[in-house]
Amino acid sequence: MHTGRLPGETSMKKIANPNAVIWDITFACPLRCYHCYTESGRRPAKNLTYAEMLRVADAIISLKPTMITLCGGEPLTIKRIVDVARYFDEAGVRVFVYTSGWALPAATVEALADVATKIVVSLDGATAASHDRIRGRAGSFDRATGALARIDAEVARRLADGRRAPRFGIDYVVIRSNFDELDRMCAEVAPRFPHLETLYFGAVVPTGLASRPSFVEHELLRDEQVAELIAPDTVRRLRAVAPASVTVETTENFEVQMNPAFLARTPSFRPMEIEPDGEVRAMPIYEGTVGSLLTEDPLVLWRRSYERWDDPFVVETLNGIRTRADWAEAVRRIDQRYASAEDKARIAARPVYVPLSRGA
Repeated sequence: MHTGRLPGETSMKKIANPNAVIWDITFACPLRCYHCYTESGRRPAKNLTYAEMLRVADAIISLKPTMITLCGGEPLTIKRIVDVARYFDEAGVRVFVYTSGWALPAATVEALADVATKIVVSLDGATAASHDRIRGRAGSFDRATGALARIDAEVARRLADGRRAPRFGIDYVVIRSNFDELDRMCAEVAPRFPHLETLYFGAVVPTGLASRPSFVEHELLRDEQVAELIAPDTVRRLRAVAPASVTVETTENFEVQMNPAFLARTPSFRPMEIEPDGEVRAMPIYEGTVGSLLTEDPLVLWRRSYERWDDPFVVETLNGIRTRADWAEAVRRIDQRYASAEDKARIAARPVYVPLSRGA
């Protein structure tokens, strides 16, 4: 059986530290996205105090990652999020901030621009009707595009003054009901922001609420749709209608599956995901933590995480994936195996997904 261990490896001493850290810094969120990976807004926020956040930050910094992604939930609900971002920036760690753009006034944009390497706004439709339906709250499209406009204006000012300016982009989760809006996103939405750098179309990952059988039935991309999304002809078409200054990319998000063969041939892929309270997930997107950065040695937690990737149950489950629906089933199996009792109760209480009409 292939274990995912690198050839000749017998010790964690040969494994480099995580190079990319994702911190879901809160589970609080004003939106109710029906594909939400973290079920934010529907569970306790698990926010730490500022002092505790800095302790977690110190633990992360000790691992010497090249970048930290601050997300959630909605990270901008954290009152001192800019101070946390600054703490990482001053330690030489590049800071990426992912936001819904629901509450991003000009003053916050200006403050973030001093410390963030890149700001990414989630936008899951080319129209307010589509985006608001998926995000579960009226007005979220206008809020997100307003935030993008303010970021664009701040970047323009900084570039004109020769000052540091963050990069910024749009992240678009592709599901069945917004699959036909990709071209419109490139042709109509992207041109509204002259300094927009990236437009990233990613196939929905079957984790969290997107792993529910009812969601898989109605909204998880079919395998043929994923193939079309990442096809060279599709990428060329989208790039042709987008502004020349915008980098358009599509992805099936295969890497976050943590497939054993992929890990074996890609030793540079070393992610660590952290929950709001400092608990470290053994594997990104899958339930199950290995301890807290507030109370344990970060390197010990990293060792435990990496060992999970090589667990026979995990390897067997992930090696059995052939389709996107298989992947969703694998997520459910791993979640049930390793989730805490509290998380299993949350999973059991997930509502059945009922598709809304596009006009709803």
